Amino acid sequence: MVHTTPFLLVLSLALVAPSLSATKCVLTGQWTNDLGSNMTIGAINGRGEFPGSYYTAVTATTNKIKESPLQGSQHRTNEQGQPTFGFTVNWSFSDSITVFTGQCYMDKDGKEVLKTMWLLRSHVDNIEDDWKATRVGINIFTRLHPQK
Repeated sequence: MVHTTPFLLVLSLALVAPSLSATKCVLTGQWTNDLGSNMTIGAINGRGEFPGSYYTAVTATTNKIKESPLQGSQHRTNEQGQPTFGFTVNWSFSDSITVFTGQCYMDKDGKEVLKTMWLLRSHVDNIEDDWKATRVGINIFTRLHPQK
């Protein structure tokens, strides 16, 4: 009986270990949000910084929508695998900029979800119009899987 205990321990660790690694939410990859906008988050460097791109499905301008660059940072010391992060999108087709902040979660079905809040700052011509220059909202992103 003494000899079977280490074997059972090793066997249980081998069976549980893959499910533990699957519970980490990873920012890198392609995402889509509840409005149909798509973004790609690139590799995260040792300082927690990452590049990316954002293609919005919605805009308040009449300009043609173009893919826009994003630059962000992930909190590096999160041990639970559900990191907090933030990124800025510098819109290529308008004179506005948006900052997002959020957290990467694993939902009850084991799917990755990014819950975010954003501030969009648009250019206004004078300080009297400053009141209408900033919008706030939320978006929920899910991983975009390639079509088969």
